[in-house]
Amino acid sequence: MADETIETEGAEAPRGELTVRTLAMPSDTNANGDIFGGWVLSQMDQAGGIAGVERARGRVVTIAVEAMTFIRPVKVGDVLCVYTEIERIGRTSMKIHIEAWARRFMTNRREKVTVATFTFVAIDDEGRPRAIPAV
Repeated sequence: MADETIETEGAEAPRGELTVRTLAMPSDTNANGDIFGGWVLSQMDQAGGIAGVERARGRVVTIAVEAMTFIRPVKVGDVLCVYTEIERIGRTSMKIHIEAWARRFMTNRREKVTVATFTFVAIDDEGRPRAIPAV
């Protein structure tokens, strides 16, 4: 089923491009059966890294995570969809807005679960900051 046919909770729609989709598994839960926030953070960091590498045309590293907000829990069986949008590009760094949405297990409902802004720096083969190429 295409992501566009999924019913979204409320009028809001995901912001950015779908970058990562993955299934929340039982091994990713805490004692309450909710998916660990760290697991969601990891998926968001991977998505931001993918978007960053594509834009920087090479290696990037995460240097900051700002305003991480957990809105709703992710449950086992949910499909986590992570969307990325580059907000700002500097000489060597970029800020990427990242949203995680859960497509709820056995339904056509999609809910925003987490949002944050990540900062990535483009690096060279020696790990030193390098300029991000113009578009």
